Amino acid sequence: MMTACTDNDSFSNSAGNRLTFSEDTVRFDTLFSIVPSSTQTFWVHNESSDGIRIVTARLERSNQSGYRVNVDGTYLDPVGSDFEVRKGDSLLVFVEVTTRENHADEPQLVEDNLIFTLESGVQQRVNLRTYSWDAIRLDSLVVRQDTVIETPRPVVIYGNGIKVEENATLTIRNTTLYFHDGAGITAYGNVVAENSLFRGDRLDRMFDYLPYDHISGQWEGIELYSHNGDNRFFNCEIRNAVDALMCDSTSLYMYNTIVHNASGDGLSARHSDVYVEYCQFSNTYGDCLSFYGCEAIVEHSTLAQFYPFSANRGAALRFANTKLPMLLDCRWTLATGYADDVVMGEVVENADSLFDYHFADCMLRTPAVEDSLRFERVIWETPKDSVQGKQHFVLVDEDNLIYDFALDSISPALQNGIGRIPIPAEPDVNAVGRRALPVGWVQRRHIKR
Repeated sequence: MMTACTDNDSFSNSAGNRLTFSEDTVRFDTLFSIVPSSTQTFWVHNESSDGIRIVTARLERSNQSGYRVNVDGTYLDPVGSDFEVRKGDSLLVFVEVTTRENHADEPQLVEDNLIFTLESGVQQRVNLRTYSWDAIRLDSLVVRQDTVIETPRPVVIYGNGIKVEENATLTIRNTTLYFHDGAGITAYGNVVAENSLFRGDRLDRMFDYLPYDHISGQWEGIELYSHNGDNRFFNCEIRNAVDALMCDSTSLYMYNTIVHNASGDGLSARHSDVYVEYCQFSNTYGDCLSFYGCEAIVEHSTLAQFYPFSANRGAALRFANTKLPMLLDCRWTLATGYADDVVMGEVVENADSLFDYHFADCMLRTPAVEDSLRFERVIWETPKDSVQGKQHFVLVDEDNLIYDFALDSISPALQNGIGRIPIPAEPDVNAVGRRALPVGWVQRRHIKR
């Protein structure tokens, strides 16, 4: 018994015995430089008839590439040695990377090879690849005076995010802001954004088919509180936040802007003046667009409530009075979704304030209302229509969470000039001054363009 051995204990240094790998190349998604990656894994298998000894495992570029490797519980520092893989057995390898700055505006390839040298002298390798992107890092930034952020490089926001103090204006132009979990923008001054994207900072994937960028709730969103409000968003996109955009007691103008995929509300406005045109509000757990005690104008916009993660989703459009009047004028706008009724007007009891609204040339997924003063030339969408709900749009891929809410050519909304139709190159800067509200409305025009 002392001299007996099993086949699993026999090792060979034959050059014909090779390892196999579950991955020949370990690919990371694009990473921001100096930010650690998540961990990738792969298996090293021995499918030969004898055990194989690995004399060394090392990174070809030693510690110069930023990759960190753990083989079967042993970190390579920078070399590991004397690993055994018995017949039919495997080793698990963990790989991480933190890349250095590239001093370039575009992502740069960072590559290395993990080399296994066998007892036979044979060398086998697994390629490690990622793209590293230099980013500007802002950590709990406080804006105390007028400030402009404009850069071709990504801006990554950490900590408490960005706070804009009273009487200061933060202008964000031609820039992408990536917000870490828990970060957002809180503005007691004003925010002016042009041609910019606001999103979470996860560039990797939850699953092979599902980027984190398709998952809601990645960052906190934008809060606007300026009492002398002049907040403007032109040609922007705000996506995968908690509450994407919230304003209280301020003024907001939005043009050609997309608010998509929030785990809370899309745009929620309270006691504010809001003008929205050629915008899209889509896929929110709360309401896509909601007004409480506001003076609001919505024109040529698409409100699409197809939030995929809960059947208890909010409305496409909600409006209610508070201690202040609720005045809503909605024109050439499409409001649709999964539910049979996605438009909610609510009168608050004992609020003793005006509640008035007007819809013209709209398509609304809500039970028809016989009121020719408040509803003019409205198309009432129902689930029985030949084209309804998600059929209006170019792409609603619920399995892969890919959406394109541009109107499809078969949509009666597009055929009637309703919704976020092809957009003028520039807003009509004189439109607000000429804009006529329904008779009887209080014209508190504070919105600036």
